[in-house]
Amino acid sequence: MNVPENLKYAESHEWVLVDGEIATVGISDHAQEELTDIVYAELPDAGRSVAAGEAVAVVESVKAASDIYSPVNGEVVETNKALGNDPALLNTDPYGNGWLFKVRLTDPSGLDQLKDAASYTAQIS
Repeated sequence: MNVPENLKYAESHEWVLVDGEIATVGISDHAQEELTDIVYAELPDAGRSVAAGEAVAVVESVKAASDIYSPVNGEVVETNKALGNDPALLNTDPYGNGWLFKVRLTDPSGLDQLKDAASYTAQIS
């Protein structure tokens, strides 16, 4: 799977897609491959304030539980309810229906600290 060009990436393998003041957050294809079969996702509550680098969610696979870090500062406005019934979406569609949560950005300048697709691809190569 190719790394989508229009996303920003945290060093900890989360991706961000920004649309206006809302940032959608998920995990990269590389991350889901490392985790293998994901069986559960614990997501942050809507209304929660999050800071870049803060552990805000947990995904559990058949191998281990892994913290998911917010790549941006803001307030959680939505979580992906579909993951409650089908956490495997994180494996099968990490850049689409497998998104984790959406954040209303409070400091868009923090996006400048994230990697573009080429830099992230270099990191995981």
